[in-house]
Amino acid sequence: MDATTVWIIVAIVVVIVVVIAIVMASGRGRRAADAQRAKAQEIREQAAADQVELQRREAEAARLDAQARLAQAEADARAADAAALQNEARAHAQEASGARTELDERLSRADRIDPDVVVDDPQPDARA
Repeated sequence: MDATTVWIIVAIVVVIVVVIAIVMASGRGRRAADAQRAKAQEIREQAAADQVELQRREAEAARLDAQARLAQAEADARAADAAALQNEARAHAQEASGARTELDERLSRADRIDPDVVVDDPQPDARA
């Protein structure tokens, strides 16, 4: 064999080795891509399963929020009723106080004009 033939054989072997390396690298790349696709699919399936639980939790949160708003509205209504009752009680108390003062004044007047009652601080009755 001459040197040219040896160089041709070496070149052919190098080309074959390079082609094999390229094929193996692309095979590894495809296997890695396939593994990534499988992992992504697994993540999507888990997310779909988690979505059902999340929707249940969101529905429960919405239910509790509605229940809290209703309770707050009822509490506000009760507070308004209580305030109205307090106002009414104050008005009645003022009216009763005025009536009590008037009654005490009439009894005091009666005591002042009654000759049988001794009053500590005799005041002449201007109306009598």
